[in-house]
Amino acid sequence: MPFTPIHLGPGLAFKAVGGRHFSFMVFGGSQVLMDLEPLIGILLDKSVLHGATHTLLGASVIGGIATVTGKPISAFVLQRLKFPHMPFTWSAALSGAFLGTYSHVLLDGIMHSDMSPWWPFATGNPLLSRISMDQLHTACFLAGVFGLLGLAVGAALKRRA
Repeated sequence: MPFTPIHLGPGLAFKAVGGRHFSFMVFGGSQVLMDLEPLIGILLDKSVLHGATHTLLGASVIGGIATVTGKPISAFVLQRLKFPHMPFTWSAALSGAFLGTYSHVLLDGIMHSDMSPWWPFATGNPLLSRISMDQLHTACFLAGVFGLLGLAVGAALKRRA
């Protein structure tokens, strides 16, 4: 499945730590942009699903696109939903986009053999199987749980103040 929701676990942890300086929405959008290539590859029955977009160079390009498109789209959605939020800044969009794309390369690099994260500077995947798939999914899940707990504690402290 090209759009892996387990990638959002670390995003929740980043949001708990970064607060208003990190956009979880842009982070999520960058995850989707990263996985357009595998989706197209699946539809076209390609042998390599994780090519140029799943490199640090590709992640940098997609991070830029996610920043520029994610800020106005996210601000519009939050406004339309009348969701209370801090002012939406370019730095929040930037951190969400680039933490999203770079963490995506790291996480997918651990589990996909068709990646070359350092391309065009080096081929191969030194990240592959550094930890088991179960350990990776557990770590992402726990990051999400701790992120949610951190956000809940932060909201409770804010209400008490």
